Amino acid sequence: MNIAVTYNVPPEEKVIYNEFPFPEAQFLFLKELSDEQRIQALRNAGILLTWNLPRELSGNEISALGKVKLVQLLSAGYDHLNLKLFPADCIIASNQGAYAEPMAEHTVAMILALSKRFLINHQKMMKGEFDQKTPTIMLKNTICGIIGFGSIGKAVAKLLKSFGVKIFAINTSGKTGEDVEFTGTLKDLEYVLRNSDIILISIPLDDSTKGLFGKNELKMMKQNAILINVARGAIINEKDLYEHLKANPNFMVGLDAWWNEPFNSGEFRLNYPFFELPNVLGSPHNSAIIPGALFEGQKRALENINRFLNGKELIGIAN
Repeated sequence: MNIAVTYNVPPEEKVIYNEFPFPEAQFLFLKELSDEQRIQALRNAGILLTWNLPRELSGNEISALGKVKLVQLLSAGYDHLNLKLFPADCIIASNQGAYAEPMAEHTVAMILALSKRFLINHQKMMKGEFDQKTPTIMLKNTICGIIGFGSIGKAVAKLLKSFGVKIFAINTSGKTGEDVEFTGTLKDLEYVLRNSDIILISIPLDDSTKGLFGKNELKMMKQNAILINVARGAIINEKDLYEHLKANPNFMVGLDAWWNEPFNSGEFRLNYPFFELPNVLGSPHNSAIIPGALFEGQKRALENINRFLNGKELIGIAN
C-alpha cells in the first residue's frame, strides 16, 4: 500500500513514519521527488496524507489519483477540499480531535479576556482613563451555548465547567453522554441563542452551516453576549457581524477564524474595519498552534490510517 505524503516532513519527525506498524506500507514523500516521480507516486497511491491539498498538488496531480481509497487530512477541517474531485469510492477523513485541547484553552482565554474587558480597559488606560466602575462578567452560573459539540466543544465544556458555567450543546444527533444542561440540534438554535450568555461556534463548515449566523441569529442573542468563533469565518455573515457589533457596543466577539485567510485565499483580508471596534478580540487562527502540535497531529492522522488498513472504523469521515 503506497501512502503519498503531500507536505514537507522534517527529518526529525520521520521517526513516526518509520515506526508505522504496517511494514509493507510505503511512504512516498512528494516534496522529495521530481515532477515525474510525483505523478507516478500519485498514480500508484492507495492513500493520500495531506495538509492543504489545493496548494500542495496541481490539477494534473489531483487527476492522477485514480487508485486512492483514502484521503487522510492533517487538518481538522475539510471545507478547503472539493470532494467531487475524488473517486466516488474514496473516503475523505479529517483529523478530528487532533487539536481540541489547545483550541479549548485558547477559547477559554478569549472568553475570559472579553468577559473581564481586558482589551477595552487596557485601551482606556493607555489614554489615561481609569474606569473602575464598569462591571465585568463573572462566569459562574452563565450559560455557554456550544454550536458543534464535537471534540473541541467537549474540551471547552470541560474547562468551563470548572468556572460554574452551564452548557447548552448542539450537535447532529441531539444526544450526548456528557454532563450538560441541554442538548439539541440546529433546529434548537434559536432557543440556545436566546438563552446563552456565551456562544461558541465549533461546527464544521459545509453547505448547511455556511452563513448560519446572520442578522436574524445575531439579534436573537443577548445584547451583552459573547460570541467566539474557532471554526470557519464563513459560518458568520461578515457584513452582518460588523454592523451588529457597531450597533451593540456591549456585544463582544472573539474571532480566531476569518473569512479570507492565507490558508484558503492566499492572504488575510477584511472587508470591514473590525479592529477599529473596541468590542472585537482577534487572533490569527492560531488556537491549535503550540509546540509539537503538528507532530501530534501527524501521529493522530497515522493512527487513523492504521485503523483503515486494519478494517476498523475511521474517525472524522467527511463524505
